[in-house]
Amino acid sequence: MKLMGAAYVWLDKRVPYTDEEVSNVLGLKIDQDLQTSSRYELCRVVEKEFKVPKDSFWNLHSTQKIRFATQQIREMKKPSKFEMGY
Repeated sequence: MKLMGAAYVWLDKRVPYTDEEVSNVLGLKIDQDLQTSSRYELCRVVEKEFKVPKDSFWNLHSTQKIRFATQQIREMKKPSKFEMGY
């Protein structure tokens, strides 16, 4: 998996994405700074926002990244302590 991940990153750096591909993802408008960020830079944003160690998200396999994001979404959607009456 690690070899395939490295190959993907190498290939991804050479792919010319269209404006449409980077400006909108599944109907979500993407901020300008994120449109021009590299895969590594995007992973660093995730690490900072979720307060995980540097390069920990970057070093995950793709499916692990999706699993992490999916679980974080579930956590964010849980009722707040205020909503639960605390």
